[in-house]
Amino acid sequence: MSLLRDLRAAVVEWKAHRLLRRLMETVGRPGLRAVAAEPALAAVVDQHAAAVRDIVRDGMRRSGGGSVATLTPTRTTAGGAVRLAAYARSLLDEQRRSGATIALPQKGIWRPTDWATLRLIAVCQLVSRGTV
Repeated sequence: MSLLRDLRAAVVEWKAHRLLRRLMETVGRPGLRAVAAEPALAAVVDQHAAAVRDIVRDGMRRSGGGSVATLTPTRTTAGGAVRLAAYARSLLDEQRRSGATIALPQKGIWRPTDWATLRLIAVCQLVSRGTV
């Protein structure tokens, strides 16, 4: 039984890291470049990152700015990457349900202003800093 539980946990962890890697490739790298170039954007993303960090650490609760609830695993031992990936997945799922899209960079020019994109950049910032 323990082996099966460990195997399931390993699969969940692997899927979380895969989602976070994909998110870094599509949103994180270009978003973090924009953050580095624009101090005002950096300040906003830092605030979002602090909120995401608190949400991920505190577990299930409503997030500000939208109707997205964090979708943390039920096991309290889940790693930070699993909880962060679950939160990112909840944002992406909410965007799909509402018909909205994530603002992706266009030829190096990107000024994300919507809440969900800023939140996803914040998730990527936490990943890049290894703070969750």
